Amino acid sequence: MNLTRRRGANAFFITLGVCLTVLAVVLNITWIHNNSRRLAIDLLGVVLFSILIAGVVINTVFLVREVHRNERQDSFLKAVTHELKTPIASIRLYLETLQRHPGDEQQRQRFYAIMREDSDRLLATVETILKAGELGQRQRVQQRARIELHPLVADCIATVLIRHHLQPEDITLADIPGSVRLFVLGNLEDLRTAILNLLDNAVKYSPNGVHITCRLGIERYTWVVLSITDTGLGLVPRELKRIFKRFYRAPSNDPVKIKGTGLGLFLVRTIARQHGGTVRAISEGPGKGSTFQLTLPLFIGNTSVGQSSKASHA
Repeated sequence: MNLTRRRGANAFFITLGVCLTVLAVVLNITWIHNNSRRLAIDLLGVVLFSILIAGVVINTVFLVREVHRNERQDSFLKAVTHELKTPIASIRLYLETLQRHPGDEQQRQRFYAIMREDSDRLLATVETILKAGELGQRQRVQQRARIELHPLVADCIATVLIRHHLQPEDITLADIPGSVRLFVLGNLEDLRTAILNLLDNAVKYSPNGVHITCRLGIERYTWVVLSITDTGLGLVPRELKRIFKRFYRAPSNDPVKIKGTGLGLFLVRTIARQHGGTVRAISEGPGKGSTFQLTLPLFIGNTSVGQSSKASHA
């Protein structure tokens, strides 16, 4: 019902803009035709007409964008409500079961494990929301440290393997050629958040089996690139940039409902930019998997080489 209403609102605003534009064109042409001898007035009319058309077009664009923004916010609220309500309901159910029917020790331990997983899921959702607000509002005046990426990525992989009950071979980290140690200058917790979100995203969008490969490398001698490649659902070309917007979630034809809040990749992009880097998505199409590349300035000695290179070119 809501989807039909939103589509109707989009169609209404677009149709209104087109109709007003056509009406303005017809009236202007008619006016010029009937007053063709007064050249100065005609020129003034053309200028005013152009301003009117520009105003109509801008108004229509902003209205349609507002409808899309409201649609994403509605989807976010629904997703967050579900992500918060489901684990809370599950925990309460198992607590009531334990209270009424204590059962044997093995069953109680199984219930405790399930409740612990639900509480972890609940905590992860809350932390994601809080992190999004924190990164969007706070000034980025903070202490940064020299961080080696390979151990950090390996630690994030270990966390995701435990979180999603995966086998070690499901997510692999390729060794760096020549045993080179790659460092960046940044905030450890922010970078951990970005890498965890990329890995969680790759796992979530691989419903038919998790096969993820992580690689670290150097680009143009000044940038560190972390590539995370999965064999999951993939993306159509028009979604490759949209997925990094706040609250946006790529549509999926997969029968399995993908859970999420639409904030994970937005956080990754925000953190990448605040560290002087970028993130991008690559996919050959639906069903062909995706690759996400997080690019950060290489840190050598006391200098972030990528940022220095950018500044010198500027």
